[in-house]
Amino acid sequence: MRIDLMSAALACCLAFFYITNLRAQTADFAGIDFTKADSIAQLYPGHSLQDLNLLSDKLTRSLTTEEEKFRAIYKWVCLNIDNDYRLFKKNQHKRKKLRNDPDELRKWNQKVSGEVFRTLVSKHRTVCTGYAYLIKALADFAGLPCEVIHGYGRTAQSNIGGEGIANHSWNAIRLHNNWYLCDATWSSGAIDTEKGMFVRAYNNSYFLPDPALFIRNHYPADTAWTLLAVKPTLGEFLNRPLIYSSIFQYKIDQLYPETFTITASKGETVSFQFTKNSTDQIQKVQLIINGSGPYSVYPPFQQTEEGLHRIDHVFTSKGTYIVHILLDNKYAFTYTVVINSP
Repeated sequence: MRIDLMSAALACCLAFFYITNLRAQTADFAGIDFTKADSIAQLYPGHSLQDLNLLSDKLTRSLTTEEEKFRAIYKWVCLNIDNDYRLFKKNQHKRKKLRNDPDELRKWNQKVSGEVFRTLVSKHRTVCTGYAYLIKALADFAGLPCEVIHGYGRTAQSNIGGEGIANHSWNAIRLHNNWYLCDATWSSGAIDTEKGMFVRAYNNSYFLPDPALFIRNHYPADTAWTLLAVKPTLGEFLNRPLIYSSIFQYKIDQLYPETFTITASKGETVSFQFTKNSTDQIQKVQLIINGSGPYSVYPPFQQTEEGLHRIDHVFTSKGTYIVHILLDNKYAFTYTVVINSP
């Protein structure tokens, strides 16, 4: 049985649904062994997308639990679909150009959707929208309720301050009557902006993460899909520190300061603080500071009486600095620090 991805996309847009449970966290599946599901996902490299019912059945028929079935689907998509950098840049440029013209933007979205799905089926390349609708289609055939979520994705190149641009799509999946979030686009790999190409590398951080972490770089247009009882505003989301996927490893869900831009005086101690809910130990902290020229410092890692982890640094010159904080050689979060005269 063939499925028309465009029809599936339109049907999803018309769907009306109700979120049955707001509690959803990775910890719900902490003890699950996904080895079998992952091995099945690797059995069908380059499988045709002409018959998604057949592909879904191959990926799930020998698995018994909902979470394993979804894992096999998710992992297959991440291992077999590439992010189309050319189409991504083309779509990004056009959306920015038309952001204040709703009618023309709607026409463009309809036009580019056809190209997105044709490229997905014929070349196994797509952009976030294609990833999300493919996940939904395969999950639907497996009897797993799934929705496509549209909203704001936050990266070093987009949605840093300002009014924000809706630029990303991901999924919500219902397992055992609870809703969970995931992003196959960002799990599948990353764009090397210098080379202008996609590098495939599976990242498990965006598979059913804690919503309190996911909200750090995903903000849904329909805020019910934050799956949070207390939701940040869009403005708060756009002006928070920029985070990277390593925070999922350490389960860093609170950052202080909570704003991307910090103002301090020359000679004043600037403290970066956060909570860590993982048992993983941090061995090394590094600050990469870009001002007139990049340099690195390795400050001591301290813990406050309130249980916060703290990193201190004193800026001795006026200026504006981009500060990247690395934990065990992995980028964790970024701030802009503006240093004024005392």
